[in-house]
Amino acid sequence: MSVENIHDQDAHAGEHEGMTKKKIWQVFFYLLGITAVEFFIALYMLPKGIIGHGLGNFAYIVLTLVKAFYIVAYFMHLKFEKLALKTGITISLVFIIYFIILMLTEGSYLNVHMN
Repeated sequence: MSVENIHDQDAHAGEHEGMTKKKIWQVFFYLLGITAVEFFIALYMLPKGIIGHGLGNFAYIVLTLVKAFYIVAYFMHLKFEKLALKTGITISLVFIIYFIILMLTEGSYLNVHMN
């Protein structure tokens, strides 16, 4: 093995020092807990009328966004990237969401005024 190859392996090994087996299992149990809460809401709280569908939908959206954060941050390793990459991805995502909302709003406006 050449010295350069050993150096490359060491650099790659230190690249994601924050992802230990303990952290992976911790994130797994967070995701499992959030999923259990979602099932509890869907199978117990909504059918019994404890919470309304509007609040249930809001809870699903919030819990799904939290799960998406954990998946992207830890399993896709975004948490360990440089700030510039995180910022670029975040700004792009904000614009994509904005354009989706804009198109849905304009599309519904067009549909209402055409009839």
